[in-house]
Amino acid sequence: MMQVIAPEFHGSFLEEISDMHRLRYRVFRERLDWEVQTSGDMEVDEFDALHPIYLIQRGNNYRVQGCVRLLPSTGPTMLRDTFPVLLDGIPFRADPAVWESSRFALDAESDQRGTIHGLTAATYELFAGMIEFGLSRQLSDIVTVTDVRMERILRRAEWPLRRVGRPRALGNTQAVAGYLDISAESLARVRDLGKLQSPVLWEPAIKAA
Repeated sequence: MMQVIAPEFHGSFLEEISDMHRLRYRVFRERLDWEVQTSGDMEVDEFDALHPIYLIQRGNNYRVQGCVRLLPSTGPTMLRDTFPVLLDGIPFRADPAVWESSRFALDAESDQRGTIHGLTAATYELFAGMIEFGLSRQLSDIVTVTDVRMERILRRAEWPLRRVGRPRALGNTQAVAGYLDISAESLARVRDLGKLQSPVLWEPAIKAA
């Protein structure tokens, strides 16, 4: 199951958030070798100071296994403020009905439940949790900066990315930006393909103050 940690509860979940930053370090710095900001064994950047909502997924051993960060597009975003080159000159339109996801990280090796259509159960759960969160906030889309590898995973999960521009080399990865549909139909496709029988967010999303 997954947990919604709204900014007003960050102080109550310091251990979980610290574990999330360590997971991000292992995934982005050690495994993918991205040029990310680090502090010791944690990956932390300036967007973590903007009071984001975190979705945190726990494995069967209750350790943090996956995570994603969510911020409204009406504030600073990675796409507009860090990677505007991925917009291909298209103006970025802030919209209260669109939030940005970033720092999607998953320790897939710790998921012992096998794969479905080539993807781990944890992957489907993270995608479903993002859509459930979006529906709880009445969002129309999630915008994100990712890489072509994740774009293929999203397509396999039947939650395809609608590209904004063409992929570009950023560091050692081929990055791409786009939008992900938030709808009951998208949720049904991900749930059906991932064989999810019930909602994955075990507590309701709580609006930031």
